[in-house]
Amino acid sequence: MVFLYRLALLTTAGVMAAGGGAMAQQAQPSMAPGAPSAVAHPEMWPKLPLKLRRDPAVEARVQGMLSRMSVEDKVGQLLQVDIASITPADLETYKLGSILNGGNSAPNNDEFAPAAAWLKLFDAFWDASVKRSDGRPVVPLIWGTDAVHGANNIVGATLFPHNIGLGAMRDPELIRRIGAATAAETAATGIDWSFAPTVAVVQDDRWGRTYESYSEDPAIVESYAGKMVEGVQGTVGADFMKPGHVISSIKHFLGDGGTGGRDQGDTRVSEEVLRDVHAAGYRSGLVAGALTVMPSFSSWNGTKMTGSKSLLTDVLKQRMGFDGFTIGDWNAHGQVPGCTNEDCAAAINAGLDMFMYSGPGWKQLYANTLREAKDGTIPAARLDDAVRRILRVKVLAGTFDAGRPSSRPTSGRFALLGAPEHRAIARQAVRQSLVLLKNNGGVLPLKPGANILVAGRGADDIGQQAGGWSITWQGTGVTNANFPNGQSIWSGIDEAVRAGGGKATLAVDGRYAAKPDVAVVVFGETPYAEFTGDRPTLEYSPDDKADLALLKRLKAAGIPVVAVFLSGRPMWVNPELNAADAFVAAFLPGTEGGGVADVLVAGADGRARHDFHGKLSFSWPKRLDQFVLNRRDPAYDPLFPIGYGLTYARPATVPVLSEARPAVSASDQNALFVRGRIVAGARLDVAGPVQQTRVDRAAQEDSLRFAFAGGGMASAAVEQARAIDVTREANGQLSVLVDYRVTAAPTAAVTLGMEGGKRVDVPIAGALKGAIGEWRQLAVPLRCFADGGVTMDKVTKPWIVATDGRLGIDISSVRIASAPPGPVSCGMR
Repeated sequence: MVFLYRLALLTTAGVMAAGGGAMAQQAQPSMAPGAPSAVAHPEMWPKLPLKLRRDPAVEARVQGMLSRMSVEDKVGQLLQVDIASITPADLETYKLGSILNGGNSAPNNDEFAPAAAWLKLFDAFWDASVKRSDGRPVVPLIWGTDAVHGANNIVGATLFPHNIGLGAMRDPELIRRIGAATAAETAATGIDWSFAPTVAVVQDDRWGRTYESYSEDPAIVESYAGKMVEGVQGTVGADFMKPGHVISSIKHFLGDGGTGGRDQGDTRVSEEVLRDVHAAGYRSGLVAGALTVMPSFSSWNGTKMTGSKSLLTDVLKQRMGFDGFTIGDWNAHGQVPGCTNEDCAAAINAGLDMFMYSGPGWKQLYANTLREAKDGTIPAARLDDAVRRILRVKVLAGTFDAGRPSSRPTSGRFALLGAPEHRAIARQAVRQSLVLLKNNGGVLPLKPGANILVAGRGADDIGQQAGGWSITWQGTGVTNANFPNGQSIWSGIDEAVRAGGGKATLAVDGRYAAKPDVAVVVFGETPYAEFTGDRPTLEYSPDDKADLALLKRLKAAGIPVVAVFLSGRPMWVNPELNAADAFVAAFLPGTEGGGVADVLVAGADGRARHDFHGKLSFSWPKRLDQFVLNRRDPAYDPLFPIGYGLTYARPATVPVLSEARPAVSASDQNALFVRGRIVAGARLDVAGPVQQTRVDRAAQEDSLRFAFAGGGMASAAVEQARAIDVTREANGQLSVLVDYRVTAAPTAAVTLGMEGGKRVDVPIAGALKGAIGEWRQLAVPLRCFADGGVTMDKVTKPWIVATDGRLGIDISSVRIASAPPGPVSCGMR
């Protein structure tokens, strides 16, 4: 079909000086009241020229198995359960279709488990799944994992740049090679299914998954999706699903990039925009033979994707011709109206083929689904269609013939993890993904023989440069030692400078004994994934200005400053751009920090070893109030347009930029209480002998002061108008974070509580007995409340501070996020 938005890329001539202009308009028009409901019209959608066609021999084999399966067997195939919620022994009774490791699930609950432990555990699950003596078909399970920028759950794996950086490369063939290398390292652990690629076309960069998107431009996404699928699965008609390849899953169907910056939100667009913009990756990914598709948590015009029959069945399967199976996102079926995590026939009837489930209630989900299959709530034809699709994928993937995971041709070849050839591909990807935003005065490339200071909190931190989905779900809690085959940006610069006869010195705080010739400052966003990455604006570090202060201090000392910015999205960094002579958008480059030095540091002859190659795949904001900024906007007014990127061969001067900070109205999606105000949809509930007043922290009346008088139980709580669901967050590393200041020490026990079904209180008095008058942060893991019995998908009071003694405490912020480094516990008495 003719692609409606394939426009020529803008060049460096599109650099725009700071200044006026209207705020960018919403790239995807909101649906007006009375707009059409979320029912797709299949005739509007393209029929795709799929390369993978039905094979009569495969269909006969599938039908032969299906005809001999019991209803119990069939229902079992519809379930995929997190390894944190199931044991191999369970599979001797329940013949499930699949298992997965969720964001924080790992062998023996050890996220740093060696590769051999992953393979050993898969053997155990596989052995149990094929153990049966009743004569019915043996259907081995498959294991799914989020290998989204390499085999990123496995210590030692090569981690490639996240998708936003890959989009800047404009190199589809390199994408295919990255997919193949990722598949090879994943298959080395025996795992046979990757939940990738993400083909979201992100339109609002405040969304915490922006870095998982190749571009805001559907043409770029379309050019990449099919190549990544070919890399992961192999090419149809050639090496398709041969040893060393794994099943891919293009996600999240459909429109997940258009939710207005909200995770699991609602994409309010016309069907034409849904088709022409958000379906771009499926046009190439499905054609290339993707065997699975993951429906999104999100909605389209108010209808949950996981429950949308018109899109899952009528469009994806019937019109587009998709013959593989659909796999739900993490407990997403529980969000379909009328459903719970343990009961959702509606999703299966809509076209979901396999539930993804995490939690202790998977046997309830099985029992309820079995009952509904037997009583006709799930029609027999729909059940058979779902199971036929699952069996078809398993036959095409070689599951029935591959044997025990450890017996497969590439399993156990752990030398593939971080193999030199894979690291070379990753290093090339880093070089090609860097975008030069500014190079005033030709500071770059760095001269050989120079005395170079390397500073900044990201300089020697592989975890920060790798971002989320890097060993741990949120990418937090890791050190350089957890990346044995990785190299930090500092290490790469040091290696390159020494090779040129110069000297590099690492000083994170930027202090030096002898004045350097130039300073490289590496800083940016700290790791996050999904929910925790949602932001109220695109302003970089609105509260912590330490990085800006470092840049200014070095520049004031007369030292040329090169800024290397790590981020999962474009951000408003005008002050930081002004404070640097050169500015490089490195995005999240992964484990090959040496690729940064390849471009920044000249060779011994003084000439650049590699020129900058990357071009922005997302528009860069000029002003703080530009939340949504896409080239299709009628008032498109970026600082740097999509396609922008300077080179050594084609330089340009960036003028001084406006640092004006207009007042903006935006909400922090993860906040429960922020800047002295309870978030919309909630209220402050104060009970007992306690008084509240407003006080200042960083701004006027941005905090609440509570004075507990003692003599009786008193509490202050946030009460939600509608219960919130933090099940997934409780399963990971997330905590309730409270920014507080004690003004009067507690005289009795103090608790931080949560209520949902039941109330659970955690003692926190020990944390409050420190220095009076200092702002501190308290972190209580969500799992503390979950383990205590709070129903985490029905939380009505997400935080409750209570005591029957005297206490003075100021609170400026309460939010759900990753805890900072350091010990956290479920009790501080």
